[in-house]
Amino acid sequence: MTENTTPLSPVQRRALRAAAHHLNPVVSISQKGLTPSVLAEIDRCLKAHELIKLRLYGIEREVREPLFLEICAALNCAEVQHIGNLLVLWRENPKDAAVEKSVVATRRKSEAMTKKQAAARSEPRSRKG
Repeated sequence: MTENTTPLSPVQRRALRAAAHHLNPVVSISQKGLTPSVLAEIDRCLKAHELIKLRLYGIEREVREPLFLEICAALNCAEVQHIGNLLVLWRENPKDAAVEKSVVATRRKSEAMTKKQAAARSEPRSRKG
């Protein structure tokens, strides 16, 4: 691992591999290689999902590992797994209080009830039977 990548403990890596097992690749890298637009797309996906899979098409085996390290160094993410043409990356999302709102804060405020609604709520329900 390089200096810029996030180190993962074996327990964290195992949990992330298990979580990534059912994921489908969200970014593909092919003939043109690692272009700035591909790096930007990987960055967007990491911001949205934290844990992503990449698929490599037509990239030789010797080039895959350096490519994996280059992506991790450029985007400051951790390498979770590299199996064949699949790469799994993880980067923790920054906890921004302004962006992260609780469910209670985003819930719509209840409007005042009409007299009919208030009467319906206070009236005991009769059981049919």
